[in-house]
Amino acid sequence: MKRFFALFLSLLMVVGCFAFVNAEEELITVGIINLDPAESGYRQANVKNLTDTFTKENGYDATFVTATTLDKQLEAARSFVNAEVDYILVSAAETTGWDEVLEEAKEAGIKVFLFDRMIECDPSLYTAAVVSDMRLEGETAVAWLESLGLEEYKILHIQGQLGSAAQIGRSDPLTEKCAAEENWTIVREGTGGDSWDPNEARKIAEAAIDAGESFNIVYAENDGMADGVVAALDAKGITHGVNGDVIVMGFDCNKWALEKLLAGEWNYDGQCSPFQAAKIDEMIKTLEAGGEIEGLNELNQIISVEKGFDATTITQEDIDNYGL
Repeated sequence: MKRFFALFLSLLMVVGCFAFVNAEEELITVGIINLDPAESGYRQANVKNLTDTFTKENGYDATFVTATTLDKQLEAARSFVNAEVDYILVSAAETTGWDEVLEEAKEAGIKVFLFDRMIECDPSLYTAAVVSDMRLEGETAVAWLESLGLEEYKILHIQGQLGSAAQIGRSDPLTEKCAAEENWTIVREGTGGDSWDPNEARKIAEAAIDAGESFNIVYAENDGMADGVVAALDAKGITHGVNGDVIVMGFDCNKWALEKLLAGEWNYDGQCSPFQAAKIDEMIKTLEAGGEIEGLNELNQIISVEKGFDATTITQEDIDNYGL
């Protein structure tokens, strides 16, 4: 009986080890290429959302790469192709330059998901994109600005990472409006760089003020850069926000930024949802089960539903529900 029991335990151990190895082999391999979480509160929330979702407990063997430039992102993508991962997820630093590496992934049978930002390429090169409509964000912000009915729009325009989908989408509606209307003028334009740097935004504002360039609107393409400009305004004793001399506009809806709206220190903040991981997880699990992804548009997109917030109408409930 003792020999039988010992043999039984040995068999259990072998079966257990095999089950463990088999479970490890069944993990879905994913390579995730994202931007620097230090870029903004939005990016921090986005990175956390992904790392909380693509875990071993949820069935994934995920490798996360932070890369802020196109060349570094392409290098990471090729390394994932060579590693023969099952899926590649990308938040692109730039909208162009991706065709070749996406072709390589497709030929290798690797499915690619875009998140946060779009890429300009044939939609057949990626499986799906869970993204914000960055142009709609810009159009919503410009429409809100137009609704104020100002006699003159003199705008300090602080752009994000040049060439990124977020920068293009938020910039183009403004520049098009300024080109079409005589009373809309971009007084000065500059960028916070690849990191959307608040300090760079402050320097642009300081240079405009020191040069005597009068502006009554700050159109900053994320909250951090808007805050950098506000620091310059405060240092120069220029009022801003509701009943102030300068209208302040930001994007992303960080909780602290929405609180500034509620306090009347800022005027507008455009929402940009950082939460794409759950939908991508759902789509991957559908494919792994042999199903087909539903609900995609003609560009293989699922668009996050977003809104803009006005300082005169925002509530604490809005901050609790939408603040990052």
